[in-house]
Amino acid sequence: MSPAKRQLLSSISWNLLLITVGSLLYGIGVKAIVVPQNFITGGITGVSLLCYYVTNILSPGIWYFVINAPLFLVGWKLVSRRFFLYSLFGMVMSSIWFELITFTIPLHDPFLVMLAGGTVVGAGAGIVFHSLGSLGGNDIIAIVLHQKFNIRMGTFFFVFNLFLFAFSFGALNLDMVLYSLAMSFITSFVLEHVLTMFNQRKMVLIISESHEAIARDINKTLRRGCTYLDGKGAYSGREKKIILTVVHNYQLKRLESLALHHDPSAFMITENTFNVLGKGFSKQKVY
Repeated sequence: MSPAKRQLLSSISWNLLLITVGSLLYGIGVKAIVVPQNFITGGITGVSLLCYYVTNILSPGIWYFVINAPLFLVGWKLVSRRFFLYSLFGMVMSSIWFELITFTIPLHDPFLVMLAGGTVVGAGAGIVFHSLGSLGGNDIIAIVLHQKFNIRMGTFFFVFNLFLFAFSFGALNLDMVLYSLAMSFITSFVLEHVLTMFNQRKMVLIISESHEAIARDINKTLRRGCTYLDGKGAYSGREKKIILTVVHNYQLKRLESLALHHDPSAFMITENTFNVLGKGFSKQKVY
């Protein structure tokens, strides 16, 4: 088998694994925690649960499948056929888990249900979003908006859910709606955290008279690249070389140590950055 085919099969297997594990966690959060307490989740899953609670016909899994159908046309037209197929797999797996999961996690305090449901559902959705697909429904719209306008997925989900829960006030118990809204916030927070936890990088600016020695150690010891920026002291008027580098989160303390080893008076500025494209970091995600 050629290397290209092995890489393709490896990519397909990895994406299917992420979607399967993520949809399983998502299904456990919905069926074993949320539904038994009459909470509702956000997105199309929440719409499906609301339809189920109001009509008491079909099942959450079937409602989820029916509502998803037209949204997949959006994924096909605006994203890609590969994204469509992976998302179709994700939707099917979610529907299957919704039907197969019949156990209940014995939680009775609504506050604990809110925490547990939001955490498990958010973690499952975040794992799926690390793949090249989705669970269908609202996820498709979120990915389109993120790709086209850089709108954060967690932010979109929370705003969408505000409108969803507004329609729920007349159909569900007020306390449950408010708890569900809080759970949606936790879900969005956990989702964003899972999405960024493996991508977090640190951008560091270093101002030092020993810039050459520091830059050399960054290249040789940390095996990271760096760039000189031209600067000028506003007070002293002296020309300065500013080192700009980006390191993995776990390399930050080593960078601080080597910089201060060469110059205890080195001035360092550290910023969080979550999207670094280029050699040694991430590649552009193409659905």
